[in-house]
Amino acid sequence: MKKKIKKLHIAVDGSSASGKTTASKIISKKFKLKLLSSGKLYRYIAYKIIKNKSRHDKNFVRKISKFISEKDLNSKKLYNQSVTNLSSIIAKKKYIRNYLKKYQIDFIKKNKFVIIEGRDIASKILPDADLKLFFKCSVQKKALRRFKEFKKNNSSIKIKEVEKALKLRDFSDKNRKESPLLFVKGAVLVDTTNLTLKQMGDKVVKLVRIKIKQKIDGNI
Repeated sequence: MKKKIKKLHIAVDGSSASGKTTASKIISKKFKLKLLSSGKLYRYIAYKIIKNKSRHDKNFVRKISKFISEKDLNSKKLYNQSVTNLSSIIAKKKYIRNYLKKYQIDFIKKNKFVIIEGRDIASKILPDADLKLFFKCSVQKKALRRFKEFKKNNSSIKIKEVEKALKLRDFSDKNRKESPLLFVKGAVLVDTTNLTLKQMGDKVVKLVRIKIKQKIDGNI
C-alpha cells in the first residue's frame, strides 16, 4: 500500500507513559516507516555531556549533534538515572533544541516514509505531517504502567513516587518556554487510558490506513 504514495510523514506527540512510543513502534513495523524517537536524541546529548564533563558547552553539543548514528541512539547507556535527569533539563535549552531540530529535519529529508515521536513534533518538527497523533492518558493509569515496569528493577519503589514524578514531568513539558507539549490543530487525539495494548495498536493502524487511502484517492 505504501508504494502507491510518494511519501508518508507521521508526527506523534504526547506526555510521558501515554503510549506514544509503543504506538509509534507498532506503526513503524506495520507500515515499514523509518522511526525516530526524539527523546533519544536528548538522552544521547545528556550522556555525552556527562561522559565528557562539558557542562552544556554549545560548540561541543553542535559538533556531536552532527554525527549521531542509529547505533548511538539504541545504546542501553542512555537509560541510567543521571542521563534521564539531565536530558529533562537540557530539553529546555533553546540552542540544544535548535541543533537537534536540524538533525530531525535532515532525517526527514532523507526518508520519504517516516514517523517521528516526541513532544514538539507536530508543532515544530513536522508541522506539515500527513497525520498528526496526540496521545494522552490519565496520570493514575500512566503511573500504574510505569510502576509495573520499574518494579522489575527496583522492588522498593512506591507507586506514589512514580505518580509524583510523572505529574512533575507533564507540568514541565506543558509549561516550558521552548517547544512546550501542545495539541495542535488537525491532530487526532488518542486517549489510551482505557485501551489495552491490542486496542491501541488496532486504533492507530486503522488511522494510518485511513490516511493512506485518502492520499491514494487524492493523489497527494
